[in-house]
Amino acid sequence: MAESQVIQQHLIDPEVCIRCNTCEAICPVKAITHDSRNYVVDAAKCDLCMACIAPCPTGSIDNWRSMPRASAYTVEAQLLWDELPVALEPERLAELGASEVPAAPLTPALTNTPEDAAPEPVLQASSYGASVPPWSAAHAYTNLYGPKAQQKSIRARVAGNVRVTALGHDYDTHHIVLDFGVMPFPVLEGQSIGVLPPGTDDQGRAHHARQYSVASARNGERAGYNNLALTVKRVLQDHQGRPVRGVASNYLCDLQVGASVEVIGPFGASFLMPNHPRSSIVMICTGTGSAPMRAMTEWRRRLHQSDKFVGGRLMLFFGARSQEELPYFGPLQKLPRDFIDINFAFSRTPGQPKRYVQDLMRERASDLGLLLADPDSYFYVCGLKSMEEGVLLALRDVAQQAGLSWEVLGAALKAQGRLHLETY
Repeated sequence: MAESQVIQQHLIDPEVCIRCNTCEAICPVKAITHDSRNYVVDAAKCDLCMACIAPCPTGSIDNWRSMPRASAYTVEAQLLWDELPVALEPERLAELGASEVPAAPLTPALTNTPEDAAPEPVLQASSYGASVPPWSAAHAYTNLYGPKAQQKSIRARVAGNVRVTALGHDYDTHHIVLDFGVMPFPVLEGQSIGVLPPGTDDQGRAHHARQYSVASARNGERAGYNNLALTVKRVLQDHQGRPVRGVASNYLCDLQVGASVEVIGPFGASFLMPNHPRSSIVMICTGTGSAPMRAMTEWRRRLHQSDKFVGGRLMLFFGARSQEELPYFGPLQKLPRDFIDINFAFSRTPGQPKRYVQDLMRERASDLGLLLADPDSYFYVCGLKSMEEGVLLALRDVAQQAGLSWEVLGAALKAQGRLHLETY
C-alpha cells in the first residue's frame, strides 16, 4: 500500500535555477545535492519542511509533481534534466498504481530513517538565517530577464575589467563593470545576476547561468549610470584542489572592454540592506563574498558624503589567506576610520598564527554585543560555506557574554530580517 501512495515530489526547475547553492546550504536534512549541471532533491530524504522555499532567489525551488512513491524521480534522473517533466494526468497516475493523491505539499510525505539522517551541525543556518529583508529595505525587482520571463536575457557591454588582487599570486580576482545602456536593469545592494557563458558543455548542451553578487551601489558603479560591478575570482581548481578551469569565471576574467555579455536576473529579495536612519550594518565575509559588502559600503559612503542621511555604525570583518589575496585591499585602506570599522583576518601569513573572522569577532565582543542588542543593527555573512558555523558560534558566544539569551536573540534576528547568511 505504501508503494502505491502518491507523494508531492519536490523538484527544482533546471531552466530557472542559477545554481547559487542556497537551497543545498540551508536544507536541514541534506536532501538537496548537485553535480556540475543541476541541483536536485532526493525524494527519499526530503521531509517537505519548506526551509528552502523562501531563501531561493529565483523561485526555481518551488515546484512539485504528484508521483507514486515507488515511481518517484530519482536523483540520477533529475541530474540529466534540461527542463521539468510535465505533470502526470490522473489516468497515468492510475496506470502506475497510484492509490491516493495528496492535495498539497503541506504535510511531510516522506520521513527520514536514522540511516538517511545526516548529523546536524552545532548551529544550523536554517535556524538563524533570515529569509525576509530588513523592514526598511528598498523594493527589489527580481526575475526581469530569464527563461520564464517575457524577455529571456539582456545584453550588457563590458565597461571595465580590472584585477583587484596583487599581481604575481595565484588568487586572481577581477572587478568587472557591465553597462546596460538604455535597457532597464535595476539592482540593489545584496542582489545578484546570472551570467550565461557562450558555448556548450562536454555533452553539447548550452552552459547554464552562473550567479554573481552585485558589487556596486544601486545607482551604478559610476553614480547615475545604468551599470553595475561584479567581483569574480578566476577558478583554476575545484574544492578538492584538482585542476579545473571555471567556465564562467575564466570567461569573465578574460573579457576585454567593449565585449558583450548575456545576463539574466536580477535575483534576491532578502539579502538587502536597511535604509532607515541610524541603522548599523555588520559585514562578515571572505574572498569574493566581499561583493555585496562593497556594494553596501559604497551606498552608505555616497549617503555619508551627501550629508542627507545619518547612518549608524559600519563594521567589516574580512578574511583571506593573505593580504595579497584580499580583494580591494588598497581601496579599503583609504576609507576613513570614522566611517567604517575594518577588521582583517589572514589565515596563511608566514610566521603568523592563523586568524579567522570568528576570532576577530570574539576580540570585538564588547562592540558586537551592543550591536546584537540593538534592534537597528543588521548582520550579513557571505563567503565559503565552511565559515558559516564558526561565525554563528562566535555570535552565540558574543551574545552570551553580553548577557543575552541566544535562543531568544537568534529567533529575533531571523524573524526581523537582521541576520542574513549567503554562503557557497
